[in-house]
Amino acid sequence: MSKQTYTVCFCFRRRFRIPNPEPPTGIKFLFDKYSVNDLMTADHLRRFLLEVQKEEKATIEEAEAIITNNSSFMFHRKGFNLDAFFRYLLGSSVPVLSPHSVHQDMNAPLSHYFIFTGHNSYLTGNQLSSDCSDVPIIQALERGVRVVELDIWPNSTNDDVLVLHGMTLTSPVELSTCFKSIKNHAFSASDYPVVITLEDHLTTELQAKVAEMVHQIFGDMLFTPDKECLEEFPSPESLKKRVIISTKPPKEYLKGEKTKEKGNGSHEKDSSIEAWGSEIPNAFDDKDDSDEDDSDEDEEDLHSGDVAPEYKSLIAIHAGKGKGGLDDWLKVDPDKVRRLSLSEHELEKAAKTHGPQIVRFTQINILRVYPKGMRFDSSNYNPLIGWMHGAQMVAFNMQGYGRSLWLMQGMFRGNGGCGYVKKPEFLLTGGEAVFDPRVKLPLQIKLKITLYMGEGWYYDFKHTHFDAYSPPDFYVRIGIGGAPDDSVMKKSKTVEDSWNPAWNEEFEFPLTVPELALLRIEVHEYDISEKDDFSGQTCLPVRELGKGIRAVPLYSQQGDMYQSVKLLMRFDTTV
Repeated sequence: MSKQTYTVCFCFRRRFRIPNPEPPTGIKFLFDKYSVNDLMTADHLRRFLLEVQKEEKATIEEAEAIITNNSSFMFHRKGFNLDAFFRYLLGSSVPVLSPHSVHQDMNAPLSHYFIFTGHNSYLTGNQLSSDCSDVPIIQALERGVRVVELDIWPNSTNDDVLVLHGMTLTSPVELSTCFKSIKNHAFSASDYPVVITLEDHLTTELQAKVAEMVHQIFGDMLFTPDKECLEEFPSPESLKKRVIISTKPPKEYLKGEKTKEKGNGSHEKDSSIEAWGSEIPNAFDDKDDSDEDDSDEDEEDLHSGDVAPEYKSLIAIHAGKGKGGLDDWLKVDPDKVRRLSLSEHELEKAAKTHGPQIVRFTQINILRVYPKGMRFDSSNYNPLIGWMHGAQMVAFNMQGYGRSLWLMQGMFRGNGGCGYVKKPEFLLTGGEAVFDPRVKLPLQIKLKITLYMGEGWYYDFKHTHFDAYSPPDFYVRIGIGGAPDDSVMKKSKTVEDSWNPAWNEEFEFPLTVPELALLRIEVHEYDISEKDDFSGQTCLPVRELGKGIRAVPLYSQQGDMYQSVKLLMRFDTTV
């Protein structure tokens, strides 16, 4: 038991005792149920693992090992007392995701996976004036991002290639620097393939120079197709430790300049720059952004006569919209696969009229969605609208933070954090009767969550971080990001003046599309006079939540895991 002193009105001092976390009521009840005479033996623990934690293969030997590794010297030969049992549940040895390694089938075509995708991966901050660098590329790769986007432009003397956001004040970085950093860090977090998408504004001569640079730097890591257009994408498993190039045909340099001028004509500020990020908009809100211009990503077929042949041979994933409108863009060619790029605004409009057609396209082709041009602050959008239509590459600005980015990070904590998540079966099958995201669906499961308590802020924050005059007053927002009918947020009570708040509350969430549901958790510190303080967040794929009692680690706004902060929760599902 320790104490903290807070100064009030210069001379008056308030002293608070900081008690050690105590087992919540629900944990005491379970200990009593699975123990005799205040002792939980290995046999008792095995029953707990089978019945509460739903670990169907738990053995008596595993239970004995858990007790040995988590008990004090006095008790380790016999079993758990209540405190040791409580500490075991709070420990990191009980992962919140189960299984917590790569477990999905990785032998299907790339088009069968959601892929962790970055947008303007070289920017260190906003889209207009921040520096271009290889540092954010390295950081993204170390977080498991598998698709890196580079905008490539000639330098002032037209004899070398730079990476920058064209027609802005962003300072450039050399393309070779970015390539070398990708090579060195591509597989630090995952062995599965890294895709480099190039937005190309080069002359034919510089294309040839890029081709030489790619071969020189990546060598055998580079995947190049045997023929010009693939009939089916290879699998992530077959492309382990490989780098893949994807690009649309190069535009003429002047056309690219005019487009950038047009796209960056406004300096509207997006509301998502608030510390928490704006609340996630509904995927099918009726919005009219018809004045918005997203033409800076227009694509054409890859049959331009001025493309350097050695550059063209690098491209494994061909990008292109072709001519015509949406119906033409979404046509499925039985003889070749390709990548189509749509802005978030274009996808929102297309989803209202062509939802099933988009799903059908993404069953064999790749759809990339990118942020609208007005997001100068590097904010993001609701990724669920892309995922619900099967879009593999929902491209995000990884430089900032906010609720949309937390959803993205949560999705790719799944499947062992390898950067590839297998799409649900209903997005891969159906023939003519494919999944329609706008159709109301029946209830599939109910997710029941018990929020017991939290701890760790006392160790990770200064004692006056939240309140200069008293310990913090924490509450939790908990809910679901997913299909429109599933998306909801609820709020716990506020526990006053406690570094180890105990809520002991239950929440229930009916889910119609559990395969795409993400559990959203935010902890706030209530402030009567100002905005409530950020106190931690996490987002987790519902279909991979471990059953039973789990210690849930929380993350900072940028997505870095806190050393000590965690919530103790219980997860159960019913049909």
